[in-house]
Order: sequence, then C-alpha cells, then structure tokens
Amino acid sequence: MNDKRKARTRTNPLALTALSALPIALLAGCGGSSEPALPQLAAATPATLQTCGELANRINFPNTTITAANAVAAGTLTVAGKPVRAHCQVTGKMFQRVSLVDGKNYAIGFEMRLPNDWNGRFFYQGNGGIDGSVVTATGAVNGGGGLNNALNMGFAVISSDAGHEGSMGPNFGIDPQARLDYGYQAVAKLTPMAKSALQTAYGKGPDRSYFGGCSNGGRHTMVAASRFADQYDGYLVGNPGFNLPKAAIASIASGKIYASLASTPGDLSTGFTTAERALVSNAVLAKCDALDGSTDGLVQDTGACQAAFNLDRDVPTCTGGRDGTCLSAEQKTGIANIFSGPTTSTGSKIYTSFPYDAGLAGGGYGFWEFTAPLVLDSGGVGLIWSVPPEDAATFNGPAFALTGNVDTMVARVNATSAVYTESAMSFMTPPNPSNLSAMKNRGAKMMVYHGTSDPIFSSDDTTAWYDSVRAANNGDASNFARFYRVPGMNHCSGGPATDQFDMLTPLVNWVEKGEAPDTVLASARGAGNAGGVNADVPASWSANRTRPLCPYPKVARYNGTGDVESASSFSCK
Repeated sequence: MNDKRKARTRTNPLALTALSALPIALLAGCGGSSEPALPQLAAATPATLQTCGELANRINFPNTTITAANAVAAGTLTVAGKPVRAHCQVTGKMFQRVSLVDGKNYAIGFEMRLPNDWNGRFFYQGNGGIDGSVVTATGAVNGGGGLNNALNMGFAVISSDAGHEGSMGPNFGIDPQARLDYGYQAVAKLTPMAKSALQTAYGKGPDRSYFGGCSNGGRHTMVAASRFADQYDGYLVGNPGFNLPKAAIASIASGKIYASLASTPGDLSTGFTTAERALVSNAVLAKCDALDGSTDGLVQDTGACQAAFNLDRDVPTCTGGRDGTCLSAEQKTGIANIFSGPTTSTGSKIYTSFPYDAGLAGGGYGFWEFTAPLVLDSGGVGLIWSVPPEDAATFNGPAFALTGNVDTMVARVNATSAVYTESAMSFMTPPNPSNLSAMKNRGAKMMVYHGTSDPIFSSDDTTAWYDSVRAANNGDASNFARFYRVPGMNHCSGGPATDQFDMLTPLVNWVEKGEAPDTVLASARGAGNAGGVNADVPASWSANRTRPLCPYPKVARYNGTGDVESASSFSCK
C-alpha cells in the first residue's frame, strides 16, 4: 500500500523518550567499581500491535514517506531453521532530494519490522560495508550464525540504507550530504521517526532502545554511543571499524606490499599463499596455543602470544624457491610490516598493529587481505572519504590502490573544503571515543566483541580503545562497558573459533536487571549446526565445542582437568 501524502508535523518524541529513560532505582556495587552506583534502568513492558495495514496512512512524521505496511505471517522468515514470529513490515523513505553536487536522487530508505507481540524494546540494526541496502530488519545477536535474532525475541527492529542506494557503489561519496548521512546523520534522522512510529503502532513508545551491528555496523554503534547517548540504553558492538578510513588506507598499503611479493603479477594472493598462511598459523600455535594451559587450537592469551611469537625466528626462511614450507626473506620483512602496521613515508603509523593468531589461515581471511584493498577500500578512500574526491567517471579502484600515494590519502581523509565541510575522520568516527560519560551516567551499557584474527579491523585497535576507556574511568570501565576478544575469529565470523554466541540477551539483562555479564558462552559451528556450518572449524574439534568469552583483560584458561571441548573446563582469569 503506497501513500505519497506529505507528512505532517508531529510532536518531537525525543522529549518523551528522555522521560521514559529516567532511572527508577540505583544499582549498588556494580562491576566492582569504587565510583558511586550508576542508575538502574527499568525493564521494558510488552504491548500488542494495534494494526498493520493502516500504518501506511497512520504513521506521519516530517520529511517521511511510508511506502507500504504489510503483515508477515509467522514462519515467513526463519532463523536457524525456526519460524520467526508474526510481524508487520513497514517500508519508507526520509529526506528525498536531488543533489546539487552530482544531480543524483537520494533518500534514506528504511524498513521496520514490528512484532504482533512486542516486548517493548527497539533495536537499531547497524549494517555493514558502505551500506546502500535496506537489509532485512532482524537484528543480529552476534557476528556469525546466530540461533536467534532480535525480531524473533520480540524487538521492533529498523534497518536502513544510510541514505544512498547500493547501485551507486562508492560514487555516493561525491554528494557531501550523502557522506554525512552514511557517517552518522541517517541515525539522527531515523531514530526519532522510528520511535514515533512505534508510538503510533503500539500506543506507546519503546521503554528501552538498543543499537547493534558488526563491522561498519559496529562503527555505527560506537558512533551512536558517542553522539546519541541519550537515545539508546544498550550498545552491542561487533568488530568495530571505528577508524574505518585509517583501516582502509592501511589495507591499501598492505596491498601494495603483497603486490611487491606476488609471484604472479597482479594477483596479490600469490604474495602470501594459502599454504604459507597455514605455515605461519601453525607456527603461531606452536608458540602460543599452550599459553592458556590447553593445547586446543585456540590462542586465548593474545597479549602473551605477541611476546612469544617471532615471525623471523619461528618460521623457516627459504633457501631456494617458495614451496609453502618457508617464507622468503622479502616476505618476512613485508609481512612483518603489515602486522606491525603500515606507515607513511615519514614513518608515522597509518592505523595500528594486528595480532598474530591462528585464524590467518581461515577461508575468509584472504578476501580482506588480497581483494578488499583493490575493490572495496580503494573506492572508500578515493570517493567517499577523500577531500576532494577522485573523478568518479574515470576512477579505477585497483589502479588507485596500487599506484596511489598513501601519504596523500592520509592527508585527504583529514581534509575539508567549502563543499565538503566535515572531514572523513570527523563524520566516520565517534567523537571523543574514550569519553562515554553521557551513556554511562544515564545507566546505559555497552558490550563489545572482536575476533583476534580479523584481518581488516584490528582487535588491537579495539583493545587500545578499551584501555583508553578504562583509563578515563579510574582504570575500570566494567560497570558500564565490557570488551570480549574472540580467539581465532575472522571478520565478524569464521576462522577456527567459537564464533556463535548471543550477546543481546546478556546486554538486556545488564541494562534492565543489573546483571553484569562476567562471561559469554560461545560455541563452534561444526557439522550440523542449525545456524550454519563454519568451514574453518578444525576436524579435530568437537562440532559443538564451547568456550567462555572473557571480559578483557581476563583470559580463558584451562582449569587443569575436564573435557577440553567444554567451556566448564575453563575459567576467566
């Protein structure tokens, strides 16, 4: 059902939201902090959807067009083979316009999925990549192969394209407003609209609001925690690319190194082959696997591993040709530079270091190392984040990546102009990332996870960020923010890892019940897993191996006895 009527003005729901978020009690002794107790937010209360089809006409908000409202029967969507509950799908657009810069049509496209039986909670789904697609609004509870999702749990969920269509690719970056919408302004526009729509649909707005996503979705979530701390109560942050422009330039710099090492010109993967990555992975395990007390194919103590492993010493150097059993001297130099973090011509670090970990032999690892620099990062750096942008009509991503000047790239993602008044490092990143006092002081909570084998956004970057948050809170941020490293996990999922876990349920329990999450139970996705099999799970593992994910700086260590396939045999220490 379409409705092209001009939206009429409604009372701004933000004031109502702020009132509903006021604390009702105090939580004593949370997280072991010596600071005064933080506010305890009230639990959400359920409601029933009043109507679906009529919402296309009833939802009215400034600069918003509702294009359809359709009832979706239970089981139309499934998660891990289970039917997702009955709900209403509402689609629409906000701020439709024609760009004065590139003449293209723009709008913020979105969909909301509203359960018939609502738990009173709202979930903003931060999507990945460069957005551009209204992904089905289900709300992931973790990075890979979830057994449930927010929609099926009873949340109302919104998903958006962040202000541009995917068919444009990175060319949307020519329009300065599209850049800002992608960075953070789409969230600012969608949030009050969504809460107003919920008021219309259920007769009340959300009692509690949550924000979550992985990769760029993790970046969206961290930005929201900084910019919109008054609007959300819980933040679920996965493998966040919160320094995305820097990470992309570092990826391009690494691509140049791989190109210089490639045995087949133009094929970056021949600079560090699958066999060679497995060689290094096995060498890492030989030095680091047992550091947690169990030789089980997982490096739990990431910090100790970086001190224990040395690429030059612990991997054989080729005396003849490369055959997968050694690395050439040139490879060792180049790969060491990639893991320590590429630099500019003056020696300044572009991004950060990457930890050596078992997952660098994972199936998805190669895409981010060898393909992304040429076809993804190049477009982001050249067209979305540079001031001025490259000429979209003649832009060639691989050529830009392999021949472009890294120093110039760094300068241009920090630059502004009369047309592009906000730099990429401003609109893409959380302002003052270590200062989360606004969300903390209102009782909101944050849970962060990051795979230690992520090849594009480094867990070292997230670790350094969390250390800065701890430092800003007298050395302990555990009463409002906790960080969980996922050993072996690649970018959001995959790798030799226990990458299946539900972080949304413990986040809700923390926000609404004051139950701080000491550990999170994670499982491997071996043969027969309902959420999808992870091909990187070693054959030697139990198909349903479990491990505790520990809040940093704690590490999961073997108790000395018990089944090494079971989380109960490990403790966070």
